[in-house]
Amino acid sequence: MDNYRDVILFILGTGLACVGWFARQVWTAVQELKTDLNTLKVEIGTNYVRYDRLKDIMEPVMEALTEIKETLKGKADK
Repeated sequence: MDNYRDVILFILGTGLACVGWFARQVWTAVQELKTDLNTLKVEIGTNYVRYDRLKDIMEPVMEALTEIKETLKGKADK
């Protein structure tokens, strides 16, 4: 009877140790993801073009598209 209890306790202890190890791995991964996310938030604010600068860049492109559109309208009417 005492041997069965020892075996059950050994199996239970081993199982709980495995669950604890897995929980620790998940906890560490979540902490690393939080750090990576904070780093990404900082990079997002610095790596993209500001709206006012993009507006200045796109103005000549939009004018050229308007000219092309007007030219095509003139050709379709003939």
